[in-house]
Amino acid sequence: MGRYTLMRLGVFAGCLVVVWGLVSLGLAPRGFGDSNYMWIVLLSLLISAPISFVVLRKERDRASAQVVARVDRVKANLEQNRSQEDSVDDAARGGAQGQPSS
Repeated sequence: MGRYTLMRLGVFAGCLVVVWGLVSLGLAPRGFGDSNYMWIVLLSLLISAPISFVVLRKERDRASAQVVARVDRVKANLEQNRSQEDSVDDAARGGAQGQPSS
């Protein structure tokens, strides 16, 4: 998961440098007033998203498989704990039913 995040940040950083260069050269429009840096960041995000979607598909699938495996492991542990609690609870109830009431 960390590898995918770093690769995604790398794609964004590359787009940020390219967009900043294009805006500095006047090939891309500047933002209004003091919003030029925000414009560059937003334009970089807009460009990097589809690039990441296509280029990092295999890495995203690997990260997704890791997340699914982790969730399945946690679910199995929870189910195991729940079944242990149920068996202890059933044993406690069974012992209480066998004792005479006062």
